[in-house]
Amino acid sequence: MSAASTLQDLLRFLSQEAKLPLSLALSKIPLLQKSSLSTPEQIAKAKPADLLPIIEDEKQRRQLLAAAKRVVKKRASGEDAPGAESPSKKRKRGEGSLFQVKAEQTPEELGAGLTLPSGTVTEKELEGTVLFTNRAPLVLAMTVTLLKYTMPEQPLSSRLSLAQAYVSLTSRARAVSLGIEKDSAEAEGWGEGLAEVEVMGKRIRVLRRWGYVAKSDQPVESEAGVKTEDDPAAVKQEDEVDEAQQEEPALWGLDLEALKKSKTETINILKAQSATTANMPIHTPQSARAYLFKSFDSPPSAAPGKKPTAAVKAAEKEQNLGMLLQTIEILFQSWLVAITPQELEKRIWGWYVQVRPDVEHGVAGWGGKNELKLGKILALRRAADG
Repeated sequence: MSAASTLQDLLRFLSQEAKLPLSLALSKIPLLQKSSLSTPEQIAKAKPADLLPIIEDEKQRRQLLAAAKRVVKKRASGEDAPGAESPSKKRKRGEGSLFQVKAEQTPEELGAGLTLPSGTVTEKELEGTVLFTNRAPLVLAMTVTLLKYTMPEQPLSSRLSLAQAYVSLTSRARAVSLGIEKDSAEAEGWGEGLAEVEVMGKRIRVLRRWGYVAKSDQPVESEAGVKTEDDPAAVKQEDEVDEAQQEEPALWGLDLEALKKSKTETINILKAQSATTANMPIHTPQSARAYLFKSFDSPPSAAPGKKPTAAVKAAEKEQNLGMLLQTIEILFQSWLVAITPQELEKRIWGWYVQVRPDVEHGVAGWGGKNELKLGKILALRRAADG
């Protein structure tokens, strides 16, 4: 493993698993490395006295040790193994189907790699936080969070896929209206005959994930405070699930544009109710998650300075994503005490328009980035008096 990879793993562990502030984590890395405490395994074996010169705060020392032992335990049971091959690499090595993820991974394996960061800062800190991004990732973040309330039966993997399908549909429609792209695959009939669901007023073509049934109506919170895929115990194979439960299976968002480009299926096959979906391309949850993780930067600094390493930049973006998701949760929950999830859904696009980054109009602004102020999102919270 390279030094850069080791550094990134250690930084991720300190800031995400141990929940240390990013600035503190960065300052402690050289001291930990000097003391040969560069991995969770090494830290888990350390005595509290060994950490005293490095982490002065007793509470933070306990956090660090507890997180290290938790990670070691997970790895011993086969979860969270370092260096595990990514699903995208598995697909490249396989026989070409984006639906290969279903055949190669159990629900437990799929869910283990899809956790999203959860911010833990105060609302006052969030109000002063400014991110730097383009518009589509914000839509994705808001939609993923919304689906937790409007489609609670769907596991996180499905919510990521469906949210990405929504973003793809709206982005494509915008590109067509600007003359950047030609007619969409949906407009040309490539989704005709397939099942569909409605997300924020848009009809999303879906594939049923028979055999994946989420029984929990709320995401499970792990010990580290990160929202995770529904509990593996709540997911059963198709032959273990009765007919009543199968009425609402988990879903994939179908990638119609990829289907159109591949030309591996015909409209006649798509119309057939008995047609196999084994080779139909989907919006994979891994790609949606990766898009979220890379999209929320900090505003560029006017002052010249040393360029941060890739590991530091990745950790910073992950922390930014956690704060954004925390902010969106605060907004949604402030309203859900008074309105239904379906009523909340009708407000999302209007809120997005109010807070999205300002970019140039028309083609010039396509993909443009600007500031995203979390304070503007929090300003949309429902007033305490109604």
